[in-house]
Amino acid sequence: MGGLVSAEAGGAARPRRQAVAATAVRGLSRFARTRGIPASREFLLDYDVIEAFCVAGLPGRAPSTRGTYRSALYRLAMPVHGEPGQRATPFAGARAPAPYSPAERAELAAIAAAQRDPARRASALAVVVFGVGAGLRPGELVALRGDDVVRHGRRAAVHVSGPAARVVPVSTGYAGRAWELAHCAASNFVFRPGPARRGYKNFVTNFARTLAADPAAPRLTLSRCRCSFICDHLAAGTPVGELLAITGICQAESLARYARHVDGAPSKAVLRAWDRHQRAD
Repeated sequence: MGGLVSAEAGGAARPRRQAVAATAVRGLSRFARTRGIPASREFLLDYDVIEAFCVAGLPGRAPSTRGTYRSALYRLAMPVHGEPGQRATPFAGARAPAPYSPAERAELAAIAAAQRDPARRASALAVVVFGVGAGLRPGELVALRGDDVVRHGRRAAVHVSGPAARVVPVSTGYAGRAWELAHCAASNFVFRPGPARRGYKNFVTNFARTLAADPAAPRLTLSRCRCSFICDHLAAGTPVGELLAITGICQAESLARYARHVDGAPSKAVLRAWDRHQRAD
């Protein structure tokens, strides 16, 4: 993999940047080998592989170190795959946005339901329902199809595909609407069906910005919706292992950025200790 690092070095990179890139590539190569990923450039520098390495392949490393390695690997990946298609996974050191209050959630649902065009109305509702109700990330919402949602009585669950594949029980207050949106979509995309640049990293953000709403109304963002979902579970006392499973988060310490918004949530020290215990097992 020396050729990858020398390719970056050709751009007058400083020696320290070269050293960091070389270290990151060696770690990525070891990580890929243990998972049977081919060592060719197109596979090794796939953004999903890099994300998996930085999230799950660097146990015990500080969030700042993970971020440094990811930046180095992203620089190497861009000439191969172009710009990344979605926002990178935030690490524990990043501050989480504030969750929406109950009143704000009701207002956002009303804004979504008030959109004049039926297609825009359904997509706006999908952001609220599958963001606050299931905690989906942007790339996961964009890839969601109607038949990925299943119903069991009054309950609904979302089968999420991709690097963080999982089954997410939809929160009770959103289960009915989630099923309605999925039933209408059938096998098509739930969010913005039809031809579109679905890999564009700001696909959801740009759509939400164009919604007709009062300037004083809360702004709809999927990051705050997901934060609301996670904070709801922290407030409800959902066990850490279960919460990690339904959110697709790999480390308990990453929950600390959300826990600061919830009274009585586990402290960062407790979450870090949970991670250490899991590694010991």
